[in-house]
Amino acid sequence: MTTLIPITEASHSVLLDMRYATANNVTGKAFYAYPGCYLHPKAAEKLTEAAQLAAQLGLKIKIFDAFRPLEAQQFLWDNCPEPEFVSNPETGSVPHCRGVAVDLTLLDASGAELDMGTEFDDFSPRAFHGNTEISPEAQRNRLLLIGIMTTAGWDFFRNEWWHYQLFEPRTYPKLTDAAAGTGLIVQ
Repeated sequence: MTTLIPITEASHSVLLDMRYATANNVTGKAFYAYPGCYLHPKAAEKLTEAAQLAAQLGLKIKIFDAFRPLEAQQFLWDNCPEPEFVSNPETGSVPHCRGVAVDLTLLDASGAELDMGTEFDDFSPRAFHGNTEISPEAQRNRLLLIGIMTTAGWDFFRNEWWHYQLFEPRTYPKLTDAAAGTGLIVQ
């Protein structure tokens, strides 16, 4: 059994806004039973590094999602079959289901989200890292985020400015809710 590390605001100096535990997400339905946040130990270590780098710049990390059980990935795929943004749990690399991916943004010193040009889970080309149709400020903020995350050892997904994962995610096992022991899934 893979043991995932619980990520809390206190343990990792981040803010949690676990969107899939609320209806404020792309499906319009909560599919996590509670707002738990978990990562593989290697990913948790890299998150700590990223949070420290952000803090040096007077910024804070806000997390929208991290470990996503296979059941949740299936629910997301069934409700939003957008292959440019959502991995098919049967054929995709599904790094969230391995506990090695995190969806996040940056907050300024007052706690306001930096402008990233789109909201989290905007499934349009405007969400792509290299999109130049967003404001120059949003482009700078995305570059700041990718700089922090890659310096801390994360890889990125080009279609989603908010998504970062460990390199070679397929080397980690896919996990169901039961296998991870998180109890995240709405029964």
